[in-house]
Amino acid sequence: MEGRTVNLKRWFRGMFFLLACILLVTMVWVNLSSAATSKEIDTSVDVVLEQLRTKVRGGEEFLKATKGVLVLPRVIKAGLIVGGEYGEGALRIGGRTVDYYSIAAGSFGAQIGAQQKNVVLIFMEEVAVKWFRASSGWKAGVDGSVTVINIGVAGSLDTTNMKDPIIAYVFGQRGLMVNVTLEGAKFTRLKK
Repeated sequence: MEGRTVNLKRWFRGMFFLLACILLVTMVWVNLSSAATSKEIDTSVDVVLEQLRTKVRGGEEFLKATKGVLVLPRVIKAGLIVGGEYGEGALRIGGRTVDYYSIAAGSFGAQIGAQQKNVVLIFMEEVAVKWFRASSGWKAGVDGSVTVINIGVAGSLDTTNMKDPIIAYVFGQRGLMVNVTLEGAKFTRLKK
């Protein structure tokens, strides 16, 4: 009887791992197979920036004080033990798009569910933007530290209290997962 219990536990672990892998591969495949055009990305970026300006107190003033902003609309994260996230967006300097980027991250641990969120990386220093653009695959927490701030509906921004060179705002979360970390996320320039 004990041997049968051990085999059953192995079977369940194997099934969990298999389902997690299938979920992760499906999520990545769907995102890659439906890669957005540069026009679609720019339109989505405009919508997210407008939300930041109008729905967050101090958003307009804060965006004016930046040296660059990377907007990643609709970043999708899903996981079942093994998880991953992916999204595409645009880097804007002086109000115009200069490059397109993707964000990708993987994780392993106690997690289940899926969510969609908007991620906005604000570059407060010119050197931070140059370092980011010069890298072939910039990784948060390795190539530079990012201060993540979660903005709720009644949130507000204050430029006088923001001293870090790179600040990330995560908002518009929908779904069952609640996680606002960018640690280990890789940002890669896209060829559009």
